[in-house]
Amino acid sequence: MYRQTSIINLVLSSVRIFAVLFLLCLDVPAQDQQFASLGDFKLTNGEVISDCQIGYRTFGKLNADKSNVIIFPTWAGGTTEQLKSQVGLGKLIDSNEYFVIAVDALGNGVSSSPSNSKLQPRMSFPKFTLQDSVNSQYELATKPLKLKHVKAIVGVSMGGMQTFQWMVSYPDFMDLAIPIVGSPRLAAYDLLLWQAQIDAIMNDRDWNNGNYTINPARAPEFEFGALLLTTPDEYNKKMSRQQILEELKKAREAKGGGFDANDKIRQDQAMMALDVSEPFAGSMEKAAARVRAKVFVVASRFDHVVTPGPALEFAKMINAKVLVLEGECGHLAPGCEYQKVNPAVLEFLRQ
Repeated sequence: MYRQTSIINLVLSSVRIFAVLFLLCLDVPAQDQQFASLGDFKLTNGEVISDCQIGYRTFGKLNADKSNVIIFPTWAGGTTEQLKSQVGLGKLIDSNEYFVIAVDALGNGVSSSPSNSKLQPRMSFPKFTLQDSVNSQYELATKPLKLKHVKAIVGVSMGGMQTFQWMVSYPDFMDLAIPIVGSPRLAAYDLLLWQAQIDAIMNDRDWNNGNYTINPARAPEFEFGALLLTTPDEYNKKMSRQQILEELKKAREAKGGGFDANDKIRQDQAMMALDVSEPFAGSMEKAAARVRAKVFVVASRFDHVVTPGPALEFAKMINAKVLVLEGECGHLAPGCEYQKVNPAVLEFLRQ
């Protein structure tokens, strides 16, 4: 069962908004971090990530006909080290049944990112899109891993956004797709959220055009997470006035730590650029017509991070199965309501 921990402490300690989505009390042994080299990887905007490296971990066993593969991309700021908590018996994806390939998205600090690129460091690292992240994952799957088809793509939050992109970009590559609190194109409110976070970093006195010595904007990062990950009612149940005043003080006094600011900027920009209809002159109907997979969309009614409207509209266009979570946990609803979500995902995967 899930360990219920203070949202504030989780956000403050990790400073990675989506790393608090799901924390389980049962440990899963971490699989070894692996890397695939994609060489000079061309982006959709024509730029190139030099010596592109994609991180990944595998869980479970590949069956004889390679029909049990699930690709599991990371959420914003998340790593495959964190995704291990979602893999195992009774969890989001059962590695006793499926061979899970968890993939570190571009810009997460593990795969090629502003923070780890020797040839294109910091803000010289090119802007990429979530379509580029999906293209890199497809290249990983088809070349180093030599896969021609997978059972499913499953993703949470930004992972859910990548899942929508997967089903449109490579419609015949998977049988099933499960985007969880994701979106095929961010709504206006979502765009405002991500741009505000970018502005908070760039306006911080420590940012220095990306050439910082102390990771900037620690207090705003904490404040955005605390404000938006859950709902006001849920938040007020968990936190007292005194507690939040103490946490705000800690956030203001924090020096460095957390998710690298330049990595965050590039991932935020990638989410803002997401639009699965772009190749179809903005027609979501034409994008939906590309989908071949059976799709299960999980959305949270009161999600203030990835508002559910675009996902639910797209689900109607493709006649997808839908689960709308109605609790007060907002973007964290899949974790709060895991007893509803996990069995539903397992049942859908077994068809």
